[in-house]
Amino acid sequence: MQTTECEAIVLAAMDYGEADRIVTLFTREHGKLRGIARNGKKSVKRFGPAFEIFARIRISLVLKEGLCSLRSADIVTVFPRIRSQLAKIGYAGYACELVDRFIPEALYVPRLYRLLSSYLEYLDAFPPCADDRRFFEVNLLNIVGYRLSLDSGGGDPGSIRDATLDILKKAMETGRFGVIRFSPQSLEEAGKILDDSIAAHLTRPLMSLHFLREVKVVH
Repeated sequence: MQTTECEAIVLAAMDYGEADRIVTLFTREHGKLRGIARNGKKSVKRFGPAFEIFARIRISLVLKEGLCSLRSADIVTVFPRIRSQLAKIGYAGYACELVDRFIPEALYVPRLYRLLSSYLEYLDAFPPCADDRRFFEVNLLNIVGYRLSLDSGGGDPGSIRDATLDILKKAMETGRFGVIRFSPQSLEEAGKILDDSIAAHLTRPLMSLHFLREVKVVH
């Protein structure tokens, strides 16, 4: 069995039995993978704290159908400034859950890996902001093939304003976080479009949204 190394972001991890851990990874080279770390709860030398959610790591593994075999991991960064603030933790966890729920295993999506990695880097360096969450969502939907339909409402009083549609279009044209900023009204309108679109493609609610509401980041 050949061992390979790749860069990955930890999307989720759970204990399995007395000593093992099952980990969901979004890798730069192979897309989303699930693997089992034998003795992962106890082996400080091989794994340490590498399987914390949204940590970026270098992982050594054996690729298999089903569960891969995780051999060792080294931390690139755990994004320490994200972990110092509940709102940042909420946004980072939400982004990871969205990626986990929207892509199947082993689908190679390098653009989405770059988007998630860039969001975590930005969130680690700057204050948490709802505008950046919406920027992440609209680009995730675009990358995975659920591009928003942003036709003008044509003056219908119940439609979304053209100004909001224009901002959402611009959000898909720039690759940089921190560039797109919504007015309060546009943020509310864009949020409704994005919440409805995301919910339409999910079979159950996002657990991370409950956490965001608990820490009063969203309502």
